[in-house]
Amino acid sequence: MFTLTDDERAIVETARDFAAEYLAPNAIEWDQTKHFPVDVLRKAGALGMGGIYIREDVGGSGLTRLDAARIFEQLAIGDPSIAAYISIHNMVTWMIDTYGTDEQRHRWVPALAAMEHLGSYCLTEPGAGSDAASLATKAVRDGDDYLLTGVKQFISGAGTSDVYVVMARTGGAGSRGISAFIVPKNSDGLSFGANEKKMGWNAQPTRPVIMDQVRVPAENLLGGEGNGFRIAMSGLNGGRLNVAACSVGGGQAALKKAVDYLGERKQFGAPLIDSQALQFGLADMRIELEAARTLLWRAAAALDADADDKVELCAMAKRFATDTGFDVANKALQMHGGYGYLAEYGLEKIVRDLRVHQILEGTNEIMRVVVARSVMAGKVGAV
Repeated sequence: MFTLTDDERAIVETARDFAAEYLAPNAIEWDQTKHFPVDVLRKAGALGMGGIYIREDVGGSGLTRLDAARIFEQLAIGDPSIAAYISIHNMVTWMIDTYGTDEQRHRWVPALAAMEHLGSYCLTEPGAGSDAASLATKAVRDGDDYLLTGVKQFISGAGTSDVYVVMARTGGAGSRGISAFIVPKNSDGLSFGANEKKMGWNAQPTRPVIMDQVRVPAENLLGGEGNGFRIAMSGLNGGRLNVAACSVGGGQAALKKAVDYLGERKQFGAPLIDSQALQFGLADMRIELEAARTLLWRAAAALDADADDKVELCAMAKRFATDTGFDVANKALQMHGGYGYLAEYGLEKIVRDLRVHQILEGTNEIMRVVVARSVMAGKVGAV
């Protein structure tokens, strides 16, 4: 796990080079102008980043979750906001590739894997956040179609994305009444609210998805009726790893900025980096990031192996890495003093972008719930 093969190293270097060439130089401008760089996403797709762990027969790269964790860390060093969108897109593509029929896979996945089409994940609603199983969007059978009605909230890519995987209620209350649907952008009755004004993640749009009797062919039902919640949660295992990786990458970028700045900035007649107090701070930041990366890779390997403890390990990695990434970025900002608060240094953007990672893909409080349930079930981590 910790010694990369030549092929694995080449994958990491490809992601690093892409981030350095296309993401990092533009990250601040995209944030300030709220620009969603679809052209750059197409370039990422051409390198296989739209279907990282998607099967090769439908255009995917056929890589592992551990490969993906390394890729998303590198992308987030360039821009956490765009890296996180690519993560969400991969989650959507994987859900169709994994749970779709052969016909659905060959119809929808190739364009998504190439990022010729972009995807959005539609679970959260205005009244259903952490309690996702209480969602109210309905899908009513009408002959050979379903009619979808409801509102989804906080949807990344909404309005620009071409394909929406929507969780809607086809049965009774609770998780077993939920089904998943593939909804194309051009569907009648599908519309989008205004782009939200957010603290961070400004380089990707976030809008409500509004469905008013949206007619979806029954052939777009994903995985059969009643399986939507299971599909959504399964997708989130990988989504949590990816956003954890984005947090590690953002934290790593912040640490590098702090080291560079402290080496250049002089106060009291000496470079700030000569201060042992600041050195200890940098050491702790490095230690925490390394611990987060190690837990992330452990969880990714468990998901690849379909291990019994994969769900709680993904939750652990998400909680620890997203808290760590934000904390490291915040400390790096403090080390910059007033300059860290200025947009041109890029640190305040990293702090703003990483803050939401502690909320999405399941809040970090919900991650503790997941882990606590496993502990109460007797899984205390002893080898």
